[in-house]
Amino acid sequence: MSAGRSAEGREVQVPLQQAAPSLIQPLSAAPPIPAPPHRQPNPWPPNEPLTQPGAPAGFLPLHGGFRDHFVEIPEAKYCCEACRLVLCQPRQTECGHRFCQSCISDILSRPSPVCPADMEPLFKDKIFRDVCCHREIMALKVYCRSEAAGCQEQMSLQQIPDHLNVCPFFEVPCPLGKCKERMMRKEIPDHLTWKCKHRESTCDFCMTKMPLTELQKHKETVCPAFPVSCPNHCSFSSLPRSEGLNQDMRQHDSTFVAEHLRMMATRNCLLENKVEEVKGELMERYKVLPALSSRLSELESQNDELRDKNRQMEQKLATMQKLMSSHSEKLMELELELRSLRMLRDEMESLRGTLENVRTRLSALEQGGRSGSGATHTLASLETQLSRHDDMLSVHEVRLADMDLRFQVLETASYNGTLIWKIRDYKRRKQDAVAGKTLSLYSQPFYTGYFGYKMCARVYLNGDGMGKGTHLSLFFVVMRGEYDALLPWPFKQKVTLMLMDQGPSRKHLGDAFKPDPNSSSFRRPTAEMNIASGCPLFVSQSVLETGSYIKDDTIFIKVTVDTSDLPDP
Repeated sequence: MSAGRSAEGREVQVPLQQAAPSLIQPLSAAPPIPAPPHRQPNPWPPNEPLTQPGAPAGFLPLHGGFRDHFVEIPEAKYCCEACRLVLCQPRQTECGHRFCQSCISDILSRPSPVCPADMEPLFKDKIFRDVCCHREIMALKVYCRSEAAGCQEQMSLQQIPDHLNVCPFFEVPCPLGKCKERMMRKEIPDHLTWKCKHRESTCDFCMTKMPLTELQKHKETVCPAFPVSCPNHCSFSSLPRSEGLNQDMRQHDSTFVAEHLRMMATRNCLLENKVEEVKGELMERYKVLPALSSRLSELESQNDELRDKNRQMEQKLATMQKLMSSHSEKLMELELELRSLRMLRDEMESLRGTLENVRTRLSALEQGGRSGSGATHTLASLETQLSRHDDMLSVHEVRLADMDLRFQVLETASYNGTLIWKIRDYKRRKQDAVAGKTLSLYSQPFYTGYFGYKMCARVYLNGDGMGKGTHLSLFFVVMRGEYDALLPWPFKQKVTLMLMDQGPSRKHLGDAFKPDPNSSSFRRPTAEMNIASGCPLFVSQSVLETGSYIKDDTIFIKVTVDTSDLPDP
């Protein structure tokens, strides 16, 4: 769905398939366009890969045009008609416009593709690679892609790969491979000398070279010169690991066997004493374990019950508070309206009584005849008073009708984001719209909540803008509400418009759109209501009037606003 404006300045949401009916016929139905006799078949298909011989990975952009910092602003002829960037792998259409290879591929992947510049149809075999333009673009001067890191070199776009292979400011990975860090090329020597965890290091004992990450394990397991002590922790001095495995260690074991046994016996006694102590502590704890376990189970059960009851009470309390708040406010509004209605009715009854008295006196005077100037004067005064009372009665009747209407609106208002709009006397209202008497109708307001957005619907029974005379146009309107200061703006909720099918098949017609946050239609209203936004081609009048959407000269329109992600004010 795309955005546009009607003849009266309203912003509308137009489905893409309705934007240009003459340009969306399938290719199979379009007459073939023969290729000019002087042009050879396209030797470079538009879907060739985005790489070229000799270009390093990352030189060409993954999608769209070049984003490099050019020394001079490129001319407009070097810019893509789709992405507006400098052309990458330029392709020229039959209508003379240029696109990046990836951009034209995206356009051609759509059904019935058209040129966005002039809306002419596009065909794959009528698109050619623009070699001359490509050569001129590759000769444009640019700054190094490492300019932000400090490089001030300038070169042609074609020279970037060669420069990046030697640029000292270009970011590269560690040359050792295992290290995941990246750095500028000029920082590699310092990284390999001091910072890299996989840099080469030397064992202090055997002088063997190895990565720093393996040094500690080497010392603890296999280094032949690393000093080791007797495994029994006796007073024997440490020896290199290579010597500890030879005859000297075996001779030490045979010489110090008595000391080793004595040490083992001492440790064994200490361990036995410790085991007994631990066993006694375990027995004491084991005696109270069943009671503690039973008590813990009871407490957990009670805690779960209390938690469930607390959760239920909190939910009930929140529901009751919300209902009480909403109902109290609505009751106050209704009481005020009823009080006004009672006062108006009392005034009307008083006026009616006064009017009857005047009419009675007037009738008596007329029957008695005109006996003199005094009677004539009294009659004129009474006629003036009668006329004034008639005018006051008319004004009060209008105010009473207005109050009754406002009372009906309050009674029928919806606060869940859904509007069901019943439009009676469809034929008469349609004729009024055709004759220009009443072009559009507004629905009663509805809300996303008691303190939410205020909205309404607007319908043109004889169409508006592109749909005038052929379609029913349906729009959505954001109105100024009492709680707008507490709501997030712009309005972002999904809106669904629907014409209800009153037949048994229930084939409702609908459309939906997400509001454009940049549109004035969805900003916080400063007037009574914003500009309407919706579908001028919502449903054709032929479909509306031949189906089961009209019954008893009545139609139903449903508008739904998604409130699932709407925060509470």
